[in-house]
Amino acid sequence: MSLEGFVWAGLFLGVGATLVMDLWALFVKRAFAIPSLNYCFVGRWLCHMRNGRFAHESIATAEKRPLECVVGWVSHYGIGVIFAWIFLWIISPDWLQNPTWLPALLFGIATVIVPFFVMQPAFGLGVMGAKTPQPTQTRFRSLMAHTSFGIGLYVAGAVFFWLGA
Repeated sequence: MSLEGFVWAGLFLGVGATLVMDLWALFVKRAFAIPSLNYCFVGRWLCHMRNGRFAHESIATAEKRPLECVVGWVSHYGIGVIFAWIFLWIISPDWLQNPTWLPALLFGIATVIVPFFVMQPAFGLGVMGAKTPQPTQTRFRSLMAHTSFGIGLYVAGAVFFWLGA
C-alpha cells in the first residue's frame, strides 16, 4: 500500500471508528441517561496547553477558552484517525484485505490507556478516574467507549473492504 493509500485508509478507519464510538455514546445517553465525555473539556485542556498548562485541579472549573468545543470535537476525531494509523502500522495495512474483529477489538480496548493515564489525571480526575465520585463506573464507561472504538475499527475496515477501496 502506498503512503497516500495508508493515509486515506487510516482517515477512513479513524473517522468511522470514532463515529461508531459516538453512536454508542448517544445510545447510552438516550437509553440510560448516562452522559458521555464533554468534548469541550478536551478542547479546553488542549487550548490551555498553548500557555504551558497541561494538568488541572478540575478541568470543569478551569478558565473557558474560545472555540474550545470546536477544538475538542475536531481533536476527538483527529485522535481517532491517529489511533487508526497506529493500528494499521502495528497490524499491517494488509489487514484491510481481510478485516478480522479480534485485532480491532483488542486495539480499541488498549487505547483506554490514554484516558486512564493521561487525560483523566490531567483533567484532575486522578489515574483511572480514582478521584471521581464513582471510580469503578468511570473506568467501566471509559472501557466501554474504547471497546466501541475497536468495534468501529472492524466495522470501518469491513466497509472499506466491501467498497473495494
